[in-house]
Amino acid sequence: MNTLNSTASNAVDKRSGFIFTEYLPKFPLTEMLLLLVAIFWGTSYGLTKEALIFTSVLLFIAIRFSLTSLCMAPVVFKECRAGRNKDWKVAISSGLILSAIFLFEVYGISQTSASNAAFLISLSVILTAFFEPLINRSKISPSLIWLAICSIVGVYCLTHSGSATITLNTGDYFILCAAILRAVMVTVTKRLTEGKDITTSTLTAIQSFIVAFSALTLCFITQPFSDIHLPSAMSFWLTMAYLVLCCTLFAFCIQNYAIRKISPTKVSLLMGSEPLFGALFAVVWLNESFTVLQMIGGGLILASVLVTSMRANK
Repeated sequence: MNTLNSTASNAVDKRSGFIFTEYLPKFPLTEMLLLLVAIFWGTSYGLTKEALIFTSVLLFIAIRFSLTSLCMAPVVFKECRAGRNKDWKVAISSGLILSAIFLFEVYGISQTSASNAAFLISLSVILTAFFEPLINRSKISPSLIWLAICSIVGVYCLTHSGSATITLNTGDYFILCAAILRAVMVTVTKRLTEGKDITTSTLTAIQSFIVAFSALTLCFITQPFSDIHLPSAMSFWLTMAYLVLCCTLFAFCIQNYAIRKISPTKVSLLMGSEPLFGALFAVVWLNESFTVLQMIGGGLILASVLVTSMRANK
């Protein structure tokens, strides 16, 4: 019986493009990889704001996802030659949604504080719990919803600036739109790719190409051609290398892989811990300090993540 389960699991991994998992220990691998994504994304807000000093939002997105597409091209070419991507068209709609997410998110980050962005983007956790039953017609366990609410409360405490209310500006509304689209993205991707013949790497590459093409098209439409030029600062390209390799290439491969194996709500909850890792990054790297309320918030997020990680894959 165990042999049959192992064989079935390996078949799923091969279909989704992650064959290497059959050689790894039987830990909650998917959950651990999603937490690693959250760590990378937690550091990306500040780095994105620094990179936007050197270029426009649209050109930044175009560069980031063009490089991601180029990195994925050899793998996708090999997989297509092997006939493993007969249903590649399912990636188009999710790629268009991802384009909108990054347009809203990067514009929002450029116009609001990192703390507001972290809190508002984390609302995708609870939104996914509501969208999943509507889009995928699947039942969400009450405990998972409570864990999502606990995580949102934790993010609010972690990013609380001391004011009794949250004042929203234009950038905040952009981030809120991105959070809604994130929730739609994970649920729609789950539904479209279920049982389809497309690898995770090809899904990620097509999505990245669509984002790059959309951003570059808008860039040429909205900006004079003479104003479009690549940044020359080394710091920009070092930041871009990190964002491409860790926060885009690795992160979206893992997200697409995880969506096909576990509940979209669980995926969003684990990745929604990114504000916690962003705050820890600020403490370690920027020598910032936690208040008591922030420590309580971090504890709530950590507890939610630990409980979620040890739950069954549903």
